[in-house]
Amino acid sequence: MPRWIVIAIDLCIVVLSFIVSFSIVAEMNVVFYDVLTAPQECLFVTLVYLSTFFIIGTYAGLIRHSTFVDIFKIAFSSAMSSLILLSVSYSYDFFFGDKIFLFPFIAINALFTFVGMMMFRLVIKSIYAYFTNLGKSKMRVLLMGVDDDTIAVGEALSISDNQNFELAGFVSFKKRYQKIKILGAPIFKYDSTFFETILPQDIDALIFVSNKLSNYDKNRIVDKALEHDLRIYDAPAITTYDNQKDIVSNIKQIQIEDLLDRHPINLDDTQINSYLNNETILITGGAGSIGSEIVRQVSQYKPKKIIVLDQAESPLHWLELELLKNFPDVDYLFLLGDVRKKNRLVNIFEEHKISVVFHAAAYKHVPLIERNPTEAIQVNILGTVNLADLSSQFKVDRFVMVSTDKAVNPTNVMGASKRAAEIYVRALADDVSTDTRFITTRFGNVLGSNGSVIPHFKKQIEEGGPVTVTHENIIRYFMTIPEACQLVLQAGIMGQGGEVFVFDMGDPVRIMDLAHKMIKLSGYEPGEDIEIKVIGLRPGEKLYEELLSDKATTLPTHHKKIMRATDQPMALDDVLNHIIEIAAAAENGEDIFMISKLKKLVPEFISENSIYEVLDLPAKSE
Repeated sequence: MPRWIVIAIDLCIVVLSFIVSFSIVAEMNVVFYDVLTAPQECLFVTLVYLSTFFIIGTYAGLIRHSTFVDIFKIAFSSAMSSLILLSVSYSYDFFFGDKIFLFPFIAINALFTFVGMMMFRLVIKSIYAYFTNLGKSKMRVLLMGVDDDTIAVGEALSISDNQNFELAGFVSFKKRYQKIKILGAPIFKYDSTFFETILPQDIDALIFVSNKLSNYDKNRIVDKALEHDLRIYDAPAITTYDNQKDIVSNIKQIQIEDLLDRHPINLDDTQINSYLNNETILITGGAGSIGSEIVRQVSQYKPKKIIVLDQAESPLHWLELELLKNFPDVDYLFLLGDVRKKNRLVNIFEEHKISVVFHAAAYKHVPLIERNPTEAIQVNILGTVNLADLSSQFKVDRFVMVSTDKAVNPTNVMGASKRAAEIYVRALADDVSTDTRFITTRFGNVLGSNGSVIPHFKKQIEEGGPVTVTHENIIRYFMTIPEACQLVLQAGIMGQGGEVFVFDMGDPVRIMDLAHKMIKLSGYEPGEDIEIKVIGLRPGEKLYEELLSDKATTLPTHHKKIMRATDQPMALDDVLNHIIEIAAAAENGEDIFMISKLKKLVPEFISENSIYEVLDLPAKSE
């Protein structure tokens, strides 16, 4: 609606209000002042109101999105107009001995003008909301909790026109409210009969606000809600957004990552700062999911320089743009390079006095590596040897290697190659000629990392299925990317050299249960809307991962989420002899011979579902 039409309608309301007010006052048996005629009074009053409308900015907002602020402006302009009319009337009386307007008339006229203009806006807003939502079905939702944040979200739902939610009530976790309503909506008590109680209310969804519940409690509620075919959403806290429209637009379906039982990690920032601040840090694989997060976290400790090394050009480019924007004060050096090329690494170590190396460069996809074992040997083993040797040669203070739980009792080439790298780093740490502290960190699957199961399942669900699971009983440990990288930094401080630090991964997750839950969270029914298909274990894959080998035990550390694995190291010369033989076989492309040599270095490496099982026949027969 053009603003000149709104102004014209408001002026008509002012004129109509004048007529109604004049008629009401006339019925009071009072005598009007005869300074101005009735038409002249009407014109004068209209001009005064028009002036205050523009002074106060009554027309700054859109009619269909009128809020309390707009109503306040109308009330203020009506009050201001009344004061102006009174001032004019009494001023005229002071100078000429006669008044222009009756006080009852001014008061009644202001009231009718305010009510008329307010009702006009409410009618337009209601008509707009009606036609906007015509034919649109809304989900009736309950907000979980009764606090300021939850009520603010409820207010946002109540005033927002173009959205898919209808506020049906609030849920209290503490006490029962009998007849109290908030925003006209009832309050339900969450107890053993909660879902039966809300059944007659035709509730479609629950909305959690600002993570006030623990993951354990939220999981219990979500599991029961999914059993009753309810949708689950997350809403932000009001303090994180500029206005209520932002809140409504950011109500999103809850993600499986939000429900995994992970607890916050408390870092010793003082110690981390002491070994990263004003130092030159090299991070290999820096454009990968783990490496890039290490870069982000290290950036917060004001290092002298961060060297980000990766062979992936485009991811490195995008990371550079992100970091230069978010950390403009940090001195970065982004280098394209391959850890297999020792000459390239030598140049980097010669040009920069590196204090700490975080080694996250690796090939990690199990089935792909099983088909391309030479690449894993060259990157995961020989690349680590190159970096570790140069770190020792150039007297780097700390070398922190990122490993994996697949290195424990490995059943695939990827895990065995990472275990071989662990063995070399451990042996080098015991060498008396080195001053570098070599530290290994070992953890399981990382949520949201490139190629991980959750993004893979999400894509399959978006495409309509099927969701593919390799085995009904397969389980995995999970950890968030930030959490894993925080523990890598923490372990880097704790290590004195030669340690393999194992992270507390929480409870393992059954992948079949994960698939079921993700499908239901997406609003579908497993087996009906989205099929779950068991496709069999992939080459080298095992049913469950371990964080410790059969021969290793753990010792606690001062950080409750980090344990120290204890196993027997090998002599550096023996390890080197094995690696030389493995490298020679890799150079000649002799895959079977190369893997047989790898199994000599890592005797617990027993292949599963792989062509290399033939090399284990004597061991398996025993």
